[in-house]
Amino acid sequence: MTFIESIGLAWEGLVLNKLRSFLTTLGVIIGVAAVILMIAISAGAEAVIADQINALGANLIIVTAARGAPGKPPTLVYDDALAIAQSVKGITGVTAEQTLADQLIKWGNVSFTTPGLGTTPDFPLVREAPLGAGRFFTQADLDRKNKVIVLGSQVAQDLFGDTSPVDQEILFGTTRMTVIGVMAPKGKVADTDYDNRVYIPLTVLYQRFLANIQLNDRVRAIYVAAASRETMDGAIGQIKAVLAQQHGVTLANPDFVVQTQDDIIQTQQATTETFRTLLAWVAAVSLLVGGIGIMNIMLVSVTERTREIGVRVSIGARPHDVRRQFLLEALILSLFGGLVGVIAGVGGAWLFDEMGAMRTVLVPWSLGLAFAAAAVVGIFFGYFPATKAANLDPIEALRHE
Repeated sequence: MTFIESIGLAWEGLVLNKLRSFLTTLGVIIGVAAVILMIAISAGAEAVIADQINALGANLIIVTAARGAPGKPPTLVYDDALAIAQSVKGITGVTAEQTLADQLIKWGNVSFTTPGLGTTPDFPLVREAPLGAGRFFTQADLDRKNKVIVLGSQVAQDLFGDTSPVDQEILFGTTRMTVIGVMAPKGKVADTDYDNRVYIPLTVLYQRFLANIQLNDRVRAIYVAAASRETMDGAIGQIKAVLAQQHGVTLANPDFVVQTQDDIIQTQQATTETFRTLLAWVAAVSLLVGGIGIMNIMLVSVTERTREIGVRVSIGARPHDVRRQFLLEALILSLFGGLVGVIAGVGGAWLFDEMGAMRTVLVPWSLGLAFAAAAVVGIFFGYFPATKAANLDPIEALRHE
């Protein structure tokens, strides 16, 4: 019996029981689709994380306070940012930031609450947050503690509508401030909505909003823009040395943390490993169930066709011909399930992405991996029934009713 004849006989055997054959492949279909979706979802999650971190700014070095004892104030202060700006080489800008809880903002008859951010003049450069109108505050505004404010694009729209906000006086908290600029739309990055907050000089934040709090010189974070990827390592070393001297600590036991975007991305991606592993087990179990289904149906098929096998062997079919026929049937079942599973997986990934439920990134090699897994399942779980068929005694098989 030729290989083509074996394929034909295997196909005829499957077509005679179309519904049973299709139901047998469901496990493989689900498993293959799960593999593709698993990889697409995890790749999409990693892409979202990378986009959000990279949106913070280019070649960014992030300095935060190390986690200390409960109740102990953060160790980073505004003077640390000044020391970095004055001493570190290979950087293009430094900005310090301190957040401010929601405050009442009012102009005319319009009022609502919005959070604020106290920061420094290099903020638009370091954080890649360009202006849409007017200007950002300068070092002179910072030094003189000028009561000026820059609005996020959505805040400006909600407060002024079609009126130009620049040079208008507004009430922010209990302080009258002059609007000098409006940020260009940037949207939401991670948990921060850049368009729905306002920006004020850090010194004004200390003077007008944190005067009675023991945080009136502290900063939440310091962001440093390196001149290039090549200068980042050198800049990080200099930043650590400057801060260690500023704080009177050693580099072996610092009270600060210096990270890059890549560090944060790697940390965040590590958290997706658990999710990916869970999905991998789901896909593996689905393929296992599909393989067991194929083996079960093939064993039933061998029992049903025992007399047929005996007739074929008695007229000259060799054991390996019988084994090949049943292996091909199992392989055809698994490959059909694999093909449908690939279509379902690609369609599911596209549907999730289009509906906005979650971002998915289709990885081309996952299609080949899923299809190959289906083929392996067919061969592995089809081998035992095929061998059982090949080893049937032809005389006993002919007697089978």
